Amino acid sequence: MQNALNGQRVLVTQATEFMGPAFCEVFAEQGAEVVASTADLSPPGAAEELVQQAGPIDVLVANLSIVAPGTPAAEVDDDEWRRVFAALVDPLPRLTRAIVPHFLRRGGGKILVIGSASALRGMKRASTYSAARGAQLAYVQAVGVELAPKNIQVNAIAQNFVDNPTYFPPAVQANPRFQDRLAREVPLGRLVMAREDALFAAYLCSAAANCFVGQVFPISGGWATR
Repeated sequence: MQNALNGQRVLVTQATEFMGPAFCEVFAEQGAEVVASTADLSPPGAAEELVQQAGPIDVLVANLSIVAPGTPAAEVDDDEWRRVFAALVDPLPRLTRAIVPHFLRRGGGKILVIGSASALRGMKRASTYSAARGAQLAYVQAVGVELAPKNIQVNAIAQNFVDNPTYFPPAVQANPRFQDRLAREVPLGRLVMAREDALFAAYLCSAAANCFVGQVFPISGGWATR
């Protein structure tokens, strides 16, 4: 797949975190003009301001991340719950409200949400994070079927065990306990490479993927599909 995004302007949020660096690099290789944002989208009004400043956009990549709390479920307080949802969930309807009118004027567009497979398989001490990631995927499914008749495709990648600086930095990957876990839990036997993930995301953002509606694509080396 070469130059799949020629002529497309792609807005990537949290561009220095999670999958942002790999996506920006690969999307540019595929011919896109990448608008790389590092804005904090948690505050009300931030998402709308970002879309306004970005100018005409063909594709929005909602790359949202936060360090996952490891709090036992019975000890999760309201502050943690609100903080995680403010970072991972609240920006989505704000971004949608802001960008859909632009897409309608341009005759269509795409939204790709980069989520987590923690919403697809239970994980201990991850109730807040998993709930927020699950809300992301439910939102994508609902909005996807609503906007499809308007030529706006909304889909999501639900990932885990993908090489990225936020959740699997070099120090984690070098830890023997993590290596044992990887061999034990991931059928692929290794992390999915960031470039592999980014190339698939580029495909989903291209015209070749216009048929997908509100779908969630697990990328986890088999962890989420065991």
